[in-house]
Amino acid sequence: MTARTASIDLLIDFDEHKSLDYTLANELEPRERAQVREYVQNILRRLSYLDFIIGEFSSIGIAEMKPVLKNILRLGVYEMLFMPGTPDYASINEAVEITKLKMGSKSGDLVNAILRNIQRDIAKLPKPAFADRTKLIATTFSHPEWMVKRWVERFGEREAFQLMQANNKRPEYYIRVNNLRTKTSNFELRMEKMGVEFEESDWLPDYYKVDSVAPFIQKGLLKKGFVIVQDIAAGFAPMVLEPQPGEDIYDICAAPGTKSIVIANLMEGEGSVTAVDLDPKRLELLAQSALDYGAEMIKIRGGDARNLDLKLADGVLLDAPCTGTGVLSKRADLRWRRTEEDLAEAVKLQEDLLDEAANHVKRGGRLVYSTCSLEPEENWDQVEKFLDKYDNFEPEPLDEFLPEEVLAEDGLAYQTFPHVHGCDGHFGVRLKRVK
Repeated sequence: MTARTASIDLLIDFDEHKSLDYTLANELEPRERAQVREYVQNILRRLSYLDFIIGEFSSIGIAEMKPVLKNILRLGVYEMLFMPGTPDYASINEAVEITKLKMGSKSGDLVNAILRNIQRDIAKLPKPAFADRTKLIATTFSHPEWMVKRWVERFGEREAFQLMQANNKRPEYYIRVNNLRTKTSNFELRMEKMGVEFEESDWLPDYYKVDSVAPFIQKGLLKKGFVIVQDIAAGFAPMVLEPQPGEDIYDICAAPGTKSIVIANLMEGEGSVTAVDLDPKRLELLAQSALDYGAEMIKIRGGDARNLDLKLADGVLLDAPCTGTGVLSKRADLRWRRTEEDLAEAVKLQEDLLDEAANHVKRGGRLVYSTCSLEPEENWDQVEKFLDKYDNFEPEPLDEFLPEEVLAEDGLAYQTFPHVHGCDGHFGVRLKRVK
């Protein structure tokens, strides 16, 4: 197995089952495993465009191709167009050899012919030219048509293009120092000794922007609990929850548990954090993470968050399941897995979860509702529906917690956009129970 063959196998599995299981590449060395993720996510970021180019040079329609042939070609074309450090001849030869191994010499000849024709015309490749404007944009920027239509209607073409271009870039990464294990100043010294370039965030304490998380993984710093990988905007929800030492806090829909660990940090390890999730396997990972990060105060609870059966808490975080349209740079697969029907289902689930969360907040306590979505139905529209039903909750201003540039709805919410803020798209509000 190589990084190329593992990537092809993962992409075939994604075509057939719309799932990604990177454990398929576990037998590879760490550097090659990282390369697999780069291949897979970058190909999924450019999927429609790669398929268009292949279709222009193939006598077989992309829809008629077997998944194995389709994904060998996708990887070969991706390398030729977007990996200048890899010589074209190497990309073509590797693709041909993999095809012969998996499909036979006749298919190998077909792949050779298609890729060499693309190489010959690489300076003057055809551009998508469809009469249907939505299809044209969707193919050019490799996003599903339903998403393109929504965003163009909402933002206009120019801003929608900027958003999709941001989604197609390699994402920037943030880490957060875990103060339950080390001091921030000490960790800065550690990063300097490691030769890691980092930029301290102006928005939240203890967060740093880095080019890659690979050095931290290779040094075992995640496993040792010194540092958490978390987008800066994902850190907003725990911050506006404002958990205090000694309080009882619930994090419902908690897995994989990063926000629970940040909450435990903010509480200085004193008090109780109850982390609730439905998925037993993800809860096992959460429990292990709590141990790794020194957050023994986290209590793990399995079950449906729509039926909590818990006492009242000082604060409740509902980081709700959502369409994830704010994280399409890091999770390029989501754009091909989500549908408009999924949006409607997510909205209904969020409404049910908010109802249950509201019933577990003490008088004077606070409820934070957050998503990693850009869609209004999942965000402020959802909050307005909630406030229409519950006159015992009021939204609170967030200006004392977060910078003005990320605030929305007259300062009563935060909303980030990848093309505006240079981070993932996140939304959140803080609701106080007043009676």
